[in-house]
Amino acid sequence: MKKPKIFICIAILFWTFESVSGQYTDVINSNKPGFSESPYSVGTGVYQFENSLFLRNLNTENPFSVLKSLGLDMLFRTSFFLERLELNAQISLQNDQIFSTINPSEKINSIGFGRFVIGAKYLIFEQKYEDKSKEVRSWVRRNAFDKKRLIPSVAVYVGMNTDFVSENYKTGSISPKFGILLQNDLTNEFNLITNIFYDKVGTDFPEFSYIITATQNFNGRWSGFIENQTIFQQNFNHTNLGGGLAYLFTKNMQFNVSTRFLTERSANGFYGSLGVSYRIDKHKDSFINVDDTGKEISDTPISRYNKKQGNFFSRIFGSKNKKKSTQKRSKKRRNN
Repeated sequence: MKKPKIFICIAILFWTFESVSGQYTDVINSNKPGFSESPYSVGTGVYQFENSLFLRNLNTENPFSVLKSLGLDMLFRTSFFLERLELNAQISLQNDQIFSTINPSEKINSIGFGRFVIGAKYLIFEQKYEDKSKEVRSWVRRNAFDKKRLIPSVAVYVGMNTDFVSENYKTGSISPKFGILLQNDLTNEFNLITNIFYDKVGTDFPEFSYIITATQNFNGRWSGFIENQTIFQQNFNHTNLGGGLAYLFTKNMQFNVSTRFLTERSANGFYGSLGVSYRIDKHKDSFINVDDTGKEISDTPISRYNKKQGNFFSRIFGSKNKKKSTQKRSKKRRNN
């Protein structure tokens, strides 16, 4: 009889942990307009779409390079089972200008998918910070840097490249993608996201890459970011350095814009995007706390947690609008 009781206790503790440490936030948790990915999930019952129109132009005569791309980048995110587990799919539908294989001096257009990846991420560690706003005895302690902020929240990512892409992007087979997602909230207004990926594993075109994104809140609606991404391949590397802005339109929608400088081998170019992120919010808390009269208690561990945390907009927008009181989670709880 003891073992079943132990299993029941473990299940209750795990369920409580998942509930209190839920990833859902009152304000949209978008990764855009960056390429990096936050370790945090959108939360259960949320169906989120992050779409961007993009233009990529590269000044090169390399016959194996894409000269110009105009397309739509689409990211779908949701969570069904656990708050810390997110399922996502990223698709890029684009019109590429490439050199003809028959006549190298001729340029042709190719329409198709440049990327079709299905993946999942799980938050394995979430850093907690002290609420120093309640410290009234010492100004020094209230304004001292919390050393815990140097230790990031951590998630792992596993994805699958479907290879349902146009000929120029095929690797010959379905291939896995692995990643580590880190986030440091260095202050309430500034955070740093670091992604490390090993992509197209087992193919003739493996890639190792990193992305570093720094985001600064300006006010309750606006934020800006700068980002560096480098992709290491067998014969050459791709690097881009860019920045952009995001605007919180409503709690379920944001607009964003970004621009980047590209280098590939000896060539260079630019990348620009204009996007919108929105969500269908069907989230429901797993339980409701009520008082002795049956009235819902608004001040709960979850509500206090959401007030202390935030999402991408707490990270990059950090809304301080007391009238609307839209609390958020520290991104990228962005992007880029």
